[in-house]
Amino acid sequence: MIRIDFNRLRFLVIDDNAHMRRIVRTLLHGFGAREVYEAEDGAAGLEGFTHYMPDIVITDWSMPIFDGLELTSMIRQPGANANPYVAIIMLTGHSEKKRVLESRDAGVTEFLAKPISAKALYQRILNVVVNPRPFIKTKTFFGPDRRRNHGSSYVGPERRKSDKSETIRVQPLLDKTKSSV
Repeated sequence: MIRIDFNRLRFLVIDDNAHMRRIVRTLLHGFGAREVYEAEDGAAGLEGFTHYMPDIVITDWSMPIFDGLELTSMIRQPGANANPYVAIIMLTGHSEKKRVLESRDAGVTEFLAKPISAKALYQRILNVVVNPRPFIKTKTFFGPDRRRNHGSSYVGPERRKSDKSETIRVQPLLDKTKSSV
């Protein structure tokens, strides 16, 4: 079994609700994380992202100034910041399929619906640490590969081939988090 040392990860929690930020921070501390930074809106979140250089961003969808989708789009612009490959977990009370697809298409790495549980948050973090997806860069998209399953059973049109996409392998967070036990 893989042991993850959460103490080696840096988190940024962005939510306009102070109670939700405290819940997420408490859960992260319970997992062993020590570097957990907070922001109360999208603008403060972008500033915190630039300043703290987190490994994982956990952001709410609906916030003042700009929302989680707009924040994700700003982070995912290659060349605009130091780490457009950061793992982004969208945390929201709106779990309709339309919103999940919008998040995916904006470049969100994982989606987590409120109310959250410790198990669900842990699973999302574990997934971005242990199973990082490659990034895809096309004329219209930059973000984690939206295809989670790369099976040979797909029979639809291969749209990506004609789009001249670039696949970028990212440095796995697992290397940073391996515990020496």
